[in-house]
Amino acid sequence: MPALIQLQGVTKVYRTSDVVVRALRGITLTIDRGEFVALMGPSGSGKSTFLNAVGCLDRPTAGRYLLDGLDVGHLTRNQLAALRNKKIGFVFQNFNLLPRTTALANVELPMLYWRGPVLNRRQRALAALKMMGLAEYADHHPNQLSGGQQQRVAIARALVNRPEIILADEPTGALDSRTSIEIMAIFQRLNRESGITLVMVTHEPDIAAHASRIIRFRDGRILDDRRIAIPRNADRELLEMPLLEDASDEQEVVAL
Repeated sequence: MPALIQLQGVTKVYRTSDVVVRALRGITLTIDRGEFVALMGPSGSGKSTFLNAVGCLDRPTAGRYLLDGLDVGHLTRNQLAALRNKKIGFVFQNFNLLPRTTALANVELPMLYWRGPVLNRRQRALAALKMMGLAEYADHHPNQLSGGQQQRVAIARALVNRPEIILADEPTGALDSRTSIEIMAIFQRLNRESGITLVMVTHEPDIAAHASRIIRFRDGRILDDRRIAIPRNADRELLEMPLLEDASDEQEVVAL
């Protein structure tokens, strides 16, 4: 069975009329199924460009990217979109929810072009919200939800098509400490119990420590790549943390 994510000498260069930016410089890397990988590095180090390449959002300037053995460099734009929709879920720092749309409708978005019955689509979206402990908030709009609840809606949206990979770009960057650990607990359960491969960009060493592998970028190159023998256990940390005074964001998350 081929590696799930394999990059071979991948380079990304952005050019304007008078500036050349070498965002990635010959990245060769393999990520196997079921890994939980944290990407770290200063701003401009190439980690977000790497995430975009892995997510088929941006084509490399040179090199090869194989996703589950498929060379994505030969795919058309429509084929790339179909591949993303099938295999990859995305989670972002600022949630990227449609503000005038309910939580349920936001979760349904990846199935917009799904050919199945609308009722089945709605049932799958509700099941994803229930998995995140938010079934009773299905009719709420984003401005009626806390930051942690919005991020759980975003994770439900990422999960609704049952992807093999979740790519998360600073998923805790807009959250308080306890809610950040709650999100890490969800990620660890998804990785452990559902076998989902997670690749997460973060600036926070304590958040990265929940992953089983940490890759550090600098100047478009991999500076360090190491595996964590015993990652931090987010569920255990939550038991030891005091509850927030405002308990509006403390919703039970259903076991995955």
